[in-house]
Amino acid sequence: MNRFDLPDGLPVPVDDGQCAHLKAGTKFPVDILIHLPTTSKNSVDIVSQPRTIIYFYPRTGKPDQKLPDGWDEIPGARGCTPESCGFRDHYQELQSLGATVYGCSTQTTEYQQEVADRLHLPFDLLSDSKLELLNHLKLPHFTLPELDNIPLIARLTIIIKYDTIEHVFYPIFPPDKHSQQVIDWLKQNPLK
Repeated sequence: MNRFDLPDGLPVPVDDGQCAHLKAGTKFPVDILIHLPTTSKNSVDIVSQPRTIIYFYPRTGKPDQKLPDGWDEIPGARGCTPESCGFRDHYQELQSLGATVYGCSTQTTEYQQEVADRLHLPFDLLSDSKLELLNHLKLPHFTLPELDNIPLIARLTIIIKYDTIEHVFYPIFPPDKHSQQVIDWLKQNPLK
């Protein structure tokens, strides 16, 4: 098993209804998004993009860090790096389908920069460390005392057409196969 493989026996997350309010047709808070720090230091402009994919993930670790206690027992927590690698590996195909990709967590931009560089991500990671999107969109999240009870966004993906939510994937499992689920959805729902 390489370090990006997911172990067997991970608990599968269930739809607990925490994203039911994020319905297709809902306006996405562009005014918050444009102010979020990014790993490229560029501002985010989704209004001029026909489709934007934002995959939210709890947190990425570093190769020399141990996982937080109980991390593998939290449904949907494990797999942030494999999920990011999936979006990286399918990035050109996603672009060919008219989509711009961003990852987003509550980690700081400085922390995210390490993973963006290490994984050679061709897209920006957005930092919601001030919890603006989390609070405005009422995103599902969890906390761990070991991580100072900082809210960690539960794994979900929002597809936005210009400034409007088009589709939400929640819950997501397995995360390492999620980019293909997004590609399949984009192919079934081509831009018009």
